[in-house]
Amino acid sequence: MLTRQEGEIATNTDPTGPWSLVVPLKPLARAKSRLGRAVGGELRPRLALAFAQDTVTAALACPSVRDVVVVTDDPEAGAALAALGARTVADSPAAGLNAALEHGARWARGRGRGAAVAALNADLPALRPHELARVLDFATAFPRAFVADAQGIGTTFLSAAPGVELRPLFGGSSRARHLASGAVEITPSGLDSVRRDVDTGGDLRAALALGVGRFTALLAAPVAPAADR
Repeated sequence: MLTRQEGEIATNTDPTGPWSLVVPLKPLARAKSRLGRAVGGELRPRLALAFAQDTVTAALACPSVRDVVVVTDDPEAGAALAALGARTVADSPAAGLNAALEHGARWARGRGRGAAVAALNADLPALRPHELARVLDFATAFPRAFVADAQGIGTTFLSAAPGVELRPLFGGSSRARHLASGAVEITPSGLDSVRRDVDTGGDLRAALALGVGRFTALLAAPVAPAADR
């Protein structure tokens, strides 16, 4: 199993970038249900939190990012992610993923900055700050833009320029829905860590091959063979 190189993720000591990222996270007891078949029910919620911790760590290290807003009703996850520097917001709509993202985007923009906002999946444990920076740089050219997942079916990232509604359409075949909604797909090569979300054992194996962050690495090493299933 590969992990990120020492020092690859450095702290962003000057968070003045233009982007606010919104990261949704289910209560850990319900998160990553499909992954449980590969890693077991006891480890599944711990991995879900580790994925989110590595995602938030990488996002906060990206120089284009001003802040990360995590929308969650899970107190354990909220505390752990706040300790990394994220801002946590309760999922007060309690109406599903897209409503949570819209709520987080409104909250981020309601702090008086009219920010450019982007939704980012919480299950990107191999995320690299420099790849995220490339995505955000491409996204600045469009009112709305998105990145498809590694399978080319779902979505891992969706952006909205200042003054533009996010209009998230995540879930299932969301790539097609985001295209139909007028969002521009970001397609350059070299963005593997932004595309590699983890829902299954096979996805976990692929993320481990890319090199995951320290939180996931601590938990995943003993179960890496099971991820082949």
